[in-house]
Amino acid sequence: MKKVLILTTSTGQGHNQAANSLCYTFSQNGYEVEKLDFLYNNSKFLNNTIVGGYEVAATKLPHIYGLFYALTNVKYMNALLSVPFYITDKKMLAFINNIKPDIIVGTHPLTVNIISNLKKKGLIKIPFVSIVTDFKAHYTYISKQVDSYVTASSFTKNHLISRGIDANKIFDFGIPIKQDFFIKDEEISATKDNDYFNILLMSGSMGLDNISLVLKELIKNPNKLRITVVCGNNNHLKQNLLNKYGHPIKDKKIHILGFTNDVSALMDYSDVIISKPGGLTSTEAIVKNLPLIIPFAIPGQETENTEFLTEKGCAIYVKHIRNINLELNELIYNPHLLIKMRNNLKNIAKNYSINGIVNISNELLNKK
Repeated sequence: MKKVLILTTSTGQGHNQAANSLCYTFSQNGYEVEKLDFLYNNSKFLNNTIVGGYEVAATKLPHIYGLFYALTNVKYMNALLSVPFYITDKKMLAFINNIKPDIIVGTHPLTVNIISNLKKKGLIKIPFVSIVTDFKAHYTYISKQVDSYVTASSFTKNHLISRGIDANKIFDFGIPIKQDFFIKDEEISATKDNDYFNILLMSGSMGLDNISLVLKELIKNPNKLRITVVCGNNNHLKQNLLNKYGHPIKDKKIHILGFTNDVSALMDYSDVIISKPGGLTSTEAIVKNLPLIIPFAIPGQETENTEFLTEKGCAIYVKHIRNINLELNELIYNPHLLIKMRNNLKNIAKNYSINGIVNISNELLNKK
């Protein structure tokens, strides 16, 4: 039986969710699967510094995070970024030699540094697939040691080519998501109350507090709105919103949830999603052909994702939250705009295939 090692870590949950989707798909296709959080298991210091630092910077100091992202998004600065990971080489090599995978798949850009270093030294000769989990590829992804790239779109593919990656190595199969999202639940769609415009308001796994400001504005909207709020793992935010909006409000139906595994069904019920543009959530919306309204984005990859989604006519960026109802009403009063956005989303999603990632892995193994 072929064995795949899937590498991930917890800077946000998108990388882990992509890894979990890959675990399921590879398993369904006859692979033995090993998943490893490469930071947590190889260096507690790096894990606490990078994962903890990301959570603080992304939520409390987003502009500092954006500056760091920009500074490291050039060739020579990125080379310096790889230095701390040399301390993980021995542990990673020992783990790889112990489980003996036939192929390695990374769902986080930092895996490129680690695996590339081992391959450059001739310590491993295992095919390596890197999943680019945003719509532009940060320089951390760039390495001649990567055998295949899987990208979120043809735009991402062209961006990698512009940074010197061979086009034949790049496949725009989309960021891995659960198979559920590729199936539309017609029964759920049929139960929609068409008197209400249905909004899915999401904040990402960390539950950014900005959504409370968005909800405050949406309550002022004169139209009938059904608003489902997903607070992620932020229980304080969830309780705060329940205290404020857990009572009847005229022309509004409000449902406040914490972390949920029913996002696919919630998307099927919705007319738009209001969310920060993380790579995974954006991909789920693309597959569901669900137009996005973006009222906040963490500087760095999420601002780049916003640029891509708005340029392709799939999303609307709201610069000031106080103006969100103006943009929302434009869609409510002009349904043809929603239809156009859905068609644009469908066009991006046409090449998406999580099974395609297994197929290119099989091809790499056949070349060994």
